[in-house]
Amino acid sequence: MNILFTICGRAGSKGIKNKNLKEFLGYHLPFYTVSAIDLYIKQNPSVSCDIALNTDSQDLIDLFNNKLRIKVDVIERESSLGLDNTPKVSVILNSYNIMEERKGTHYDMIVDLDITSPLRTKMDLQNLIDKKIQSDSDIVFSVTDARRNPYFNMVKKTPDGYVRVIESSFNSRQETPEVYDMNASLYAYSPSFLVSGRMLYEAKCDVIKMMDTAVLDLDHENDFELMQVIADYLYRTKPEFREIQDNINNII
Repeated sequence: MNILFTICGRAGSKGIKNKNLKEFLGYHLPFYTVSAIDLYIKQNPSVSCDIALNTDSQDLIDLFNNKLRIKVDVIERESSLGLDNTPKVSVILNSYNIMEERKGTHYDMIVDLDITSPLRTKMDLQNLIDKKIQSDSDIVFSVTDARRNPYFNMVKKTPDGYVRVIESSFNSRQETPEVYDMNASLYAYSPSFLVSGRMLYEAKCDVIKMMDTAVLDLDHENDFELMQVIADYLYRTKPEFREIQDNINNII
């Protein structure tokens, strides 16, 4: 089996300045993502894997080229894929097309790991890939249990006041359908879906559940500070999280 791992990072950031270059508990943020991939590769020596960084940030390219001791192919992102409204799936497709041509190989799966979601474990990535292999879905992505439920305790504004997001007569959360938060951490794609030009919700989807770490991703400065507090606790108390941070020393 051939897997392409993609890491996509734009230059700058509207929420957190240069967040893809920031240090997170002593290490550059993207190295947590590379560490998770490295641990998967070490645990699965029979799987052929490539890693691609797709970015328009020269600083991020320099960071990878100058600091990492493992091979990561750099794809310099064209300007048309660096717009605010560019779907990320278009960037992943671009990575897939370039890497297939560059490597002369066919990938059975494309796995994207978001730089801004460092709180994942080696088993989260393993579970994602295993689920994709076992599933007939176009995409498998990671979720956590939702803290709010649109059938019960989420509301929206209407001309007549605030009402439930989804009209219902449920009297307790336990009665409602299960819903999940997409935590934007892990995605596994079939190549056929990527080249089809369809968007995420036009696909057949499956999920894996990850631990709810309260902060899903990094959009604002307070998210960054809070995630560091949570991460510090997890690294001190849960070996499966600590493993990701410890392994960074093996790749830089």
